Amino acid sequence: MLAPLAREDSMRPFEGVRVIDVTHVLAGPFAAYQLAVLGADVIKVEHPDDPDQSRGAGTDKELNRRNMGTAFLTQASNKRSITLDLKQARDRDILKKLVATADVFVENYRPGAFDALGLGYDSLAAINPRLNYASFSAFGQEGPRGVQTAYDHVIQATSGIMAMTGTPEVNPVKFGSPAVDYATGMTGAFALSAALFQRERTGRGQRIDMAMLDVALILMSSHLTGYLRNGVHPKPNGNRNPHATNSAYQTKDGLVMLGASNLRQQLRLWLLLERPDMIKKTNEERDADRTREAQVLSEIMLMRTADEWENFLQARHVPAARVRTMGEAVADPQLKSRGIIHHHAGGNGVDGGFGVPLGAFTFAHGGPRIDTPPPELGQHNEEIFKELGVG
Repeated sequence: MLAPLAREDSMRPFEGVRVIDVTHVLAGPFAAYQLAVLGADVIKVEHPDDPDQSRGAGTDKELNRRNMGTAFLTQASNKRSITLDLKQARDRDILKKLVATADVFVENYRPGAFDALGLGYDSLAAINPRLNYASFSAFGQEGPRGVQTAYDHVIQATSGIMAMTGTPEVNPVKFGSPAVDYATGMTGAFALSAALFQRERTGRGQRIDMAMLDVALILMSSHLTGYLRNGVHPKPNGNRNPHATNSAYQTKDGLVMLGASNLRQQLRLWLLLERPDMIKKTNEERDADRTREAQVLSEIMLMRTADEWENFLQARHVPAARVRTMGEAVADPQLKSRGIIHHHAGGNGVDGGFGVPLGAFTFAHGGPRIDTPPPELGQHNEEIFKELGVG
């Protein structure tokens, strides 16, 4: 249960909060991870013979064999690990003892599965009325699709995201990153934060129903509103945005993405390119002349390298960037200055160093921090069972 703590500048928001993380793969574990880096005591519960499948996934095959794959390492720092077989009455009783000490319970199994085990919201809330219970699923706990399952790419197909991604010639295309999963994790962490805040006012825990499909729709919010207003389906336009000065162009050695989006920026761009004749006073004029603008820009952009254009335009307050690989992006000094990546010197079952994402924001004090490396399967069984007084 949330314990009172002394006010300290270094105290993180969720210190004293206990989270029971009975999740697997990505969205659920990533949500719990957000609380872990902000100080929560996150206890990850896995089946001893069928652990989180992310433990066996990633770029390092040897780590996959050790159940410490990079997909797992990504979202497991600061967590403690225990193993329970929830089909066994004894292990369910242990979980209930944990729940009695907890503030948050997170699960992402098939809707109805935990109710069938006597571990649904009503059962656990009877043990701990202050518990915030979050269920993550593909489509939500109810509705016509509630019983169906999916992964990120399946939700991309279902939601309409794939249909609007790609080029006019090559579509539909899924995102390169499992962005819906990560967005669901971040949204889930926000929902849990809100529930914890609400509980401090009401004294009551909350039931949270997180659906990946819902999050996918929110990721398309402006397109969704446009469709609902005018029935206009978003089109797959690749690197081509509605305004020519806000699109990608080939340079001497690669692509540069221009970001002269608003009227002030397009004016500045055309003046810098010594083409004042191309300046428009309204967005409707830009739309009408898009084809000609794109042709002019295509010719001009070939005159310099992508780096030269980025440096030239950014120095003059016109958004622009060379299209980079992940390796190039990670090497950017800006990321180092932000502290978004944490480097472990080594870890439990991991030989040698590795880096993981930390947080997408900073605090003036008491912000995201990693204290311990990702745990091996069942690493904290003895420690946590002793805390609970079970053998």
